[in-house]
Amino acid sequence: MDIRQLACFAEVARELNVTRAAQTLHISQPSLSKTIKNLEAEVGAALFDRGAYQLELTDAGEAFLNNAKKVLDSFDNLTSELEDVIDLKKGEIKIGIPPIIGAAFFAALISRYKEAYPSIDLLLTEVGSNTIREGISEGDLDIGLICNLPAKRDNLETISLLKDPLMLMVHKDNPLSEKDEIDFSRLENEPLILYRHDFSLHDRIMEACAYYGFDPKVVCESSQKDFMIEMTGAKLGSTLLPSRICKQIENDKLVAIPFTQPVVNLELTMIWNKEKYMPYAVEEFINMAETFKA
Repeated sequence: MDIRQLACFAEVARELNVTRAAQTLHISQPSLSKTIKNLEAEVGAALFDRGAYQLELTDAGEAFLNNAKKVLDSFDNLTSELEDVIDLKKGEIKIGIPPIIGAAFFAALISRYKEAYPSIDLLLTEVGSNTIREGISEGDLDIGLICNLPAKRDNLETISLLKDPLMLMVHKDNPLSEKDEIDFSRLENEPLILYRHDFSLHDRIMEACAYYGFDPKVVCESSQKDFMIEMTGAKLGSTLLPSRICKQIENDKLVAIPFTQPVVNLELTMIWNKEKYMPYAVEEFINMAETFKA
């Protein structure tokens, strides 16, 4: 039994006439009659009472028709939904983003994608880079955005989206606020508010401090950039933030100072699992990201 047989049966049941049904279906009458007989043989019951003037559905035929309509409707819905998915009229993308990224880096890409495909749902989850990698590997996430280039893994594909240098954010009363630029070594005696130790940027900053021969004076660690900014404004210490975030901060108490040479950069990278099936919506998101400049 296949969908074609059910369609033939439903049309004969609608017309109650094999000749008219064959014309509608654009097949020959003998071929349609044979299809119905084969179907009856397969179900083991007569579906039509073949009277002298016209066909009538038997009790078995009535029951079979009710279920055949449900199957045909489901098949039509399946076909329509598949077409919608392929044409990017519906679908969803599960995206993991670290807290440091925020709107400064991601909103423009999201906005462009939603304008092009308004019916695609974008499900954003704010978690750390390690959790994002795990979610990508296990299939809980379709796409992940992480703040550094990941170690080489056979199952991961990556796109480098941007490389943004960190700047030193200080209170305006800090003597360093008078500097147009600053050497990284000047941070040796500066109280610092850093990203939490499980953030990749924390490791990059600590590596840079070690390169310049000092251990930083860390007075606070956080996963939230807004908290780090507030603590800097409260004179608890200074912090290091990507330049794009610094340029969006409107606070008269704070001053952002570039480094003489960019030592630490936020490297925003998109990752996905190349060994898992990629939905059409995800594929198009990646294609758009490849040409996107944040």
